[in-house]
Amino acid sequence: MDSFNVHEAKTHFSRILARVQAGEEVIIARAGEPIARIVPIQVARARQPDTETGRLWVAPDFDAPLPHELLDAFEGGEERP
Repeated sequence: MDSFNVHEAKTHFSRILARVQAGEEVIIARAGEPIARIVPIQVARARQPDTETGRLWVAPDFDAPLPHELLDAFEGGEERP
């Protein structure tokens, strides 16, 4: 990871961007003190339908009412009979 001072970065900005585009990380420094890091953007892959089929299971009662004692604990209320 190379470091450039602000003046160098302004002078050679296009070259620095080309290096970042090639996968490098670059540090920008002022008076020798790092102030910024330029990193390549990670491009998200397009999602493909049905790639997670069979990897997720949902219980048949996932939306059933909670037991009263658990519901009360969430709501901060008193226990119900």
